Amino acid sequence: MKTIVKKCLAIAVVAVALTACSKDDNPINTVVGNGNLGVEFDNVFAGADLTLNTPTNTTSQAENLQIYDVKYIISNIVLTKDDGSTYTYPKAQGYFIVSEANEATHMLELTNIPAGNYTKISFGVGVDEARYNAGETVQGDFFAYAQEEDMAWTWSAGYKHLLFEGQFTSPSVTSPTPFMVHTGKSGDYYNYTSVTLPFPDVALVRPTITPDVHIFADVAKIIDGTNKIKLTDHNMGGMGAMIMSGDALPLVTANLSAMFSVDHVHND
Repeated sequence: MKTIVKKCLAIAVVAVALTACSKDDNPINTVVGNGNLGVEFDNVFAGADLTLNTPTNTTSQAENLQIYDVKYIISNIVLTKDDGSTYTYPKAQGYFIVSEANEATHMLELTNIPAGNYTKISFGVGVDEARYNAGETVQGDFFAYAQEEDMAWTWSAGYKHLLFEGQFTSPSVTSPTPFMVHTGKSGDYYNYTSVTLPFPDVALVRPTITPDVHIFADVAKIIDGTNKIKLTDHNMGGMGAMIMSGDALPLVTANLSAMFSVDHVHND
């Protein structure tokens, strides 16, 4: 009798364990439906929270920046799952302007994403050349919105992919002097760039879970990244320092690929 009881107990324990595994493991191929994902952009300067209109931002080139405005276009979002498959967010809904001065623009609300375990995000900074070449009509309302946000010139001149403005001083420029850095089409360079960021934790997109991916954008790296660009060298006197064309613009664009990093992922 004792032997029979022990065997029954052992079978019961195994059954409970198998039931627990089937409930808790929740293999990804059994997850169905769609969910949403928040992608939050948090601008910082050299790791410190960015506050507009404060003269406390110093570059490695000993230039002090008082930043008035930072804006950039985020586009062409692609999400990668833990099995290597990808989901491309629809282009018609996939162009956003992030403005430091407008907190409502910092969170991108991505909707109707296939449920899954996501480990990586890719996106463009600016409007890709193929989209631009498709013509103004294809842009829908986005080009008019970009003009309202000062993120586009005339249609022939195109979009501003990034806008970075303020005033600066340096050891040789002692009076506060305006600066303007705009990336966009210039000569043979279109100055659009793509960024790919791994997640430190898996983003669990589910019909009942909306993860929040928190991205830091270090705006110091616009001119103080791999390529060190001194505003002083581009100072045009009364007009201030202007970087909107010329050899420095591709260097700024190259810096943008290292401007972004994922700080953390919330799954709640």
